[in-house]
Amino acid sequence: MPDSNFVEINPMKTLKQFIVTKLFLFMLAPSVMAQSIISQLDRFSPVEAKNGMVATAEPIATQVGIDVLKRGGNAIDAAVTIGFVMAVTYPRAGNIGGGGFMLVYSAKTGQVVAIDYREMAPARAYQKMFLDSEGNLDTQVSQFSHRSAGVPGTVAGLAWALEKYGTLSLAEALAPAIQLADEGFVITPQLSRDLKSRAHIFELWPASRAIFLKPNGEFYEAGERLFQKDLASTLKMIAEKGIKAFYQGKIADLIVKEMEAQGGLINRTDLANYQPAIRHPVHGIYRGYDIYSMSPPSSGGVHIVQMLNLLEPYNIGDLGHNSAATIHLMTEAMKRAFADRSKYLADPDFIQVPTEGLIAKDYANLLRMAIDPTKTIASQDIWPGPPPGYESHETTHFSVVDKAGNAISNTYTLNFSFGSGIVVPGTGFLLNNEMDDFTSKPGEPNGFGLIGSIANIIEPQKRMLSSMSPTMVLKEGKPFIVTGTPGGSMIITVTLQVIMNVIDHKMNIQEAVNATRIHHQWLPDELRVEQGLSKDTLQQLKTLGHNVVRNSSMGGASSILIDEEREVYYGAADPRKAGFALGY
Repeated sequence: MPDSNFVEINPMKTLKQFIVTKLFLFMLAPSVMAQSIISQLDRFSPVEAKNGMVATAEPIATQVGIDVLKRGGNAIDAAVTIGFVMAVTYPRAGNIGGGGFMLVYSAKTGQVVAIDYREMAPARAYQKMFLDSEGNLDTQVSQFSHRSAGVPGTVAGLAWALEKYGTLSLAEALAPAIQLADEGFVITPQLSRDLKSRAHIFELWPASRAIFLKPNGEFYEAGERLFQKDLASTLKMIAEKGIKAFYQGKIADLIVKEMEAQGGLINRTDLANYQPAIRHPVHGIYRGYDIYSMSPPSSGGVHIVQMLNLLEPYNIGDLGHNSAATIHLMTEAMKRAFADRSKYLADPDFIQVPTEGLIAKDYANLLRMAIDPTKTIASQDIWPGPPPGYESHETTHFSVVDKAGNAISNTYTLNFSFGSGIVVPGTGFLLNNEMDDFTSKPGEPNGFGLIGSIANIIEPQKRMLSSMSPTMVLKEGKPFIVTGTPGGSMIITVTLQVIMNVIDHKMNIQEAVNATRIHHQWLPDELRVEQGLSKDTLQQLKTLGHNVVRNSSMGGASSILIDEEREVYYGAADPRKAGFALGY
């Protein structure tokens, strides 16, 4: 009889799904992809290449990205092309109706730039818009209505990155996505499962039902083709007329028409006024490596650096990978970081976020004084700290490195799987439900169980707080690890563990991605663990006072490691998401 503190999962489910998907793709793939698929069935061998590397959550997107690099495009060209392709082939998270964050490393300048194309609240949004007459949060409205949509940023963000750093035209970058939407592509077993899992949402909206269910209401099965003619038309308009087609032209008209018909808040002015923001990435140093990650309104970079600062004085390597001692220290660091997240993090254009204080080594030293190596401290006894200087599962990540050394780390999302499930009629794309990432009622958890404060309340034209954490680790000034992951609140802790697995535990990048993961987010006070820890380790964690809960798989870290000495790129796809890495 299993311990009552555990939720049992099938320990082989993730690996079996990974292998089934890869074998299915093997039957369809060109030879170069097929060879890579075979190599990736060895779960601990990263893909190796000399000229360029792409790692995404979706095989078609990976192949298209590599094709761009082979034709002489740079990492930015490949990344933008991938971003649009995944809007077609990975509709659960790939999108043009959502938003995200991108880190760009320029080999020419040696600088890392952060592009914020996160969604924004409409001008008519207001603080209590998701509360009912009794002041309670109405999650149906905040998550599955037209009001749950923020102003989309993906089209503007990808186009800006391409214009600033790429060599392709926008039409050239859109061409593969247009072809895939127009001519269709073969549905994988994973996509078939994804569509079936959200069918009850699609059935509510005629435009969604028309795309993601057959005319007779039956499900699409693996091996069948999915055509998205309306989405192809939308992408063609963007290719022909640029981003104005989306934010000011016919596409904008269709969005506003749907909002007006269904009680949504986005209007023409909201769309016309949307602009991506250029941010300074969060920067920290861990054991001599430079850590760059996304800055607010993402909380990810701040807390990855904060947790690394807390853990740096401990000899994590000697304590052992996933030993009870290592997990205990990581958990205590996670709890303190997420406690601070609940109070301080929000859109820096609206709130003074104490970023420099939160990532300061001295602040980590202060917090570390309260960590007891012999027992856990209950979350109810941990509160946001006083940083010096003080006055948000269905996302997708991809990483790209080209032969010149340019690198891209990009994470974007619709929020939930397939966002709100609402397709704008005539456009073929899904609306995000990112407004749920605001704090509608301080102290109440959002859809990912995260507690927010008044700093993240809904305000017009404000960007909602996020956990997305596209990250780069630099060694001697050049990219060493390019990583990131989906996973809601787990994005932050999964990215942390990939970095530590390489730096502290000397794993290759595939081992670092595959390794069993843990997560704690302060509240609820539970240490979530994947299948794979020994019974002895679990018992030791319980003895230390942790409330251990077995969790389903966490994240999907598409990652690349660059070995400058050997001049080799290593790509790692995450088997949890049937991801795919390919190099040349």
